[in-house]
Amino acid sequence: MQDDLDLAGRLVREAAELAARMRADTRLTIAQKTSVSDIVTSADTAAERHIVETLAAERPDDGILGEEGAREDGTSGRRWILDPVDGTYNFAAGSDYWCSAIALVDGPELVLGAVAHARTADVFVGGPRHPTTCNGVPLGPLPDLPLAGISAATYLHPSRMGEAIVTEPFRRAAQRPATIRMLGSGSMDLVGVATGLLGCWFQYAVADWDWLPGAAIVAGAGGATHQLDVDGVTWSVAGPPTAVEELASALTAQG
Repeated sequence: MQDDLDLAGRLVREAAELAARMRADTRLTIAQKTSVSDIVTSADTAAERHIVETLAAERPDDGILGEEGAREDGTSGRRWILDPVDGTYNFAAGSDYWCSAIALVDGPELVLGAVAHARTADVFVGGPRHPTTCNGVPLGPLPDLPLAGISAATYLHPSRMGEAIVTEPFRRAAQRPATIRMLGSGSMDLVGVATGLLGCWFQYAVADWDWLPGAAIVAGAGGATHQLDVDGVTWSVAGPPTAVEELASALTAQG
């Protein structure tokens, strides 16, 4: 397993460095996917291609699922989940609040996650059975805190603000923390939860590549992670166990 942890850390570091170099060299092309804020850059595709080529050489039996289109079924039952640039809108705008992220699953089991933040050169690796480290140094255990005393990072897309099926659970949950933060990168937010820079996190309809890497990091730091269905919408929640329980209760409350 240590080989997988080391590989995941290396892959996200290399992907983040590649994307950062491309942005610094102003070699980016940018295209819209589903909206003006949902974009892909040439750095996303180049970084994903690098990860896929490395996995094909070093883990040829494993499957792959990448945000930018990589799909391999594999034969081992394991699959690598890739987000070469998480926070692409931030990345393209010149912000440093973005990262490269990877998760490994074995069937339904989340094995590990890795996240690299290019600006600080920090690489986080961990999982439910593997204590989270930052640059090889273990993180301190996440203290168990109530929701009212901590911040919550989240996101609500403008196009969904008129949909009660999303806004009503969001409103119930958003009233409970000390304050709300919307920063634009799910994996960066979840690393912030694991390190204590952010208190907790909740979001609706999260893609696997935006959830699994950071969820593994939070779990490896002693935090709780949970997904729940509210009126047909899946919500993902992470943070101290008490805060996660309170968020789940708020999301599912009636009225």
